[in-house]
Amino acid sequence: MTDILINILAFLGAYAGMEFVAWSNHKYIMHGFGWFLHKSHHVNRGSWWEWNDVYFVVYAAISMSLCYFGWENLDYRFWMGCGVAAYGFTYFLLHDIFIHNRIKLFRRTRWRYFEAMKRAHKIHHKHLGKEHGEEFGMLLFSKKYFKILDAKSLFEKANRIE
Repeated sequence: MTDILINILAFLGAYAGMEFVAWSNHKYIMHGFGWFLHKSHHVNRGSWWEWNDVYFVVYAAISMSLCYFGWENLDYRFWMGCGVAAYGFTYFLLHDIFIHNRIKLFRRTRWRYFEAMKRAHKIHHKHLGKEHGEEFGMLLFSKKYFKILDAKSLFEKANRIE
């Protein structure tokens, strides 16, 4: 029973921890010495592929390594690798498909959380250089973006023609 609990905690901990890993890597590596790859994500690109996608390969290698070394006993390493992969899949759905429309699905939502996420990411992309960046996370972002949505909604209601 304790093994099951440890494996569940390993999965959930890796998934939740990846938000903080992604945030710190985005802020200090991608907007630091790794800008030469990440810059392709902040400029208009002519193709579906961008050099920034190399970071996805790095995270996938970490996930696969954890799964490989934990495979024989399906121990905590395997479940940590699954947690990293699940975060990567979530990131792909939200960032690449929903926010950047790299695949034409999930274009609109009426859920405040996802709209606030999209707004926070848009603010991040208003800076084309590596300096002065804001909002480096994906799932966690400032609550001010909910307030901005509320203000926008009030403005739209006030100006609605009935």
